[in-house]
Formats: sequence, C-alpha cells, structure tokens
Amino acid sequence: MVQRLWYHFVLFTTRNLFFRLRVGKFTSITPENLPRQGGVLIAPLHVSHLDPPAVACGVTRPMWFMAKEELFKHWLIGPALRSVSAFPVKRGEGDTESIRHAMGLLEKGEAVLIFPEGTRGDGKVMGPINKGVALIAKRTGVPVVPVGVVGTHIALPRGAKKLKRHSITLIYGKPFTYAEVTEGLSDREARERFAEVLKDRIRESCATYGLMLE
Repeated sequence: MVQRLWYHFVLFTTRNLFFRLRVGKFTSITPENLPRQGGVLIAPLHVSHLDPPAVACGVTRPMWFMAKEELFKHWLIGPALRSVSAFPVKRGEGDTESIRHAMGLLEKGEAVLIFPEGTRGDGKVMGPINKGVALIAKRTGVPVVPVGVVGTHIALPRGAKKLKRHSITLIYGKPFTYAEVTEGLSDREARERFAEVLKDRIRESCATYGLMLE
C-alpha cells in the first residue's frame, strides 16, 4: 500500500513538474487501450532514457518495469528504481530469472513494461524484437499493448546529455494476444509473426504522429 502511494506520488510529480513544466507539452493518446485490470504486457518504442517515465506517466494504472541490471548497481539510482517497481534484467543474455519474474507478475494480474527492442534505438530504425518478449507473451497469454513514443528522441536522444524542450506524445495501441496473430503457424513462424505484428503496430502509431521509422 505504501509503495503504491509512493508510486503515484512519483508519477504525479514527474508528469506535472518534469514533463509538462520542464520538457514541454505532454499528450497521452488512447490511454483507455490499456486494460484496467488483469495481466498486461506493455511494449513501447525505446529511443530515449525518458521513455520509461513517459510511458508510465501517460496512464493511471501502476506498472512494473524491466530495466538494465547496471542501473541497479548505483547507490542512489538502484533503490530509487526499486521503489517504483522496477526489476533488473541482464542485457544480451538469456536472463531466465527476469523472464520468470515478469511472467509471475503478469500471472498475478500486474501490468509489466518491457521494451521489445531491448535497447535504445536512434529514432530512425527499429531494432529486432527480443525473443524473450515473444516467449513471455506466448506463455502467459496476456494482452500486449504496443506503445508509440514520439518526441523523446528529440528531447533527449541516445547519447545526449542535455535535455531539450520538445512536445512528447504517447500512443497506446489496441491490445492483442500472441495466440490471436499466430494461429495455425509453427513455433518459428509464430515467433516471427508476433514480432512482425508488434513492430508494425508500434511503427504505425509513431507514423500517425510524425515519427517515421524503418
């Protein structure tokens, strides 16, 4: 209970004092596409360090975050991340522990944010979809919500150290399940099809609001 109150306080201050006052206009499109109850996998575009708080601030439902393990080793950042329901993942490895943790949360009815590309992109080309995301979606059967993120690639692009003022738009796409888009396909074909659908829906959402991705 205390952690949830802290989570909502952090999001309220981040949304209103940081994004709207410091960064610029902050718009959330179709946040109602995120189911209010039950397990749901949130899969956004990732082009900036601003993406995790931005996606969380665009909706009212609390969510858990999968974040790179290195961040949790910092004496200040680590505890701060854990206080807002983040948990570590080892990038570039088959981190079965973090995958099991994510699936456990989803099976308990939680919302979990995982960046499907696994790392930040350049705002021009989307990277391949991580196999772990398909595995989680398949085994849990929860709805997947693709999220377009527009503006963070300008406000704080990959490699930048200085924040720029720029409007940010979050587009929450319609949820779909692994089974809905892979019926009748072999395991390999199903994984490829799921990745293709997820990537296409993220790109379409971004394109609608001016960010064209290859």
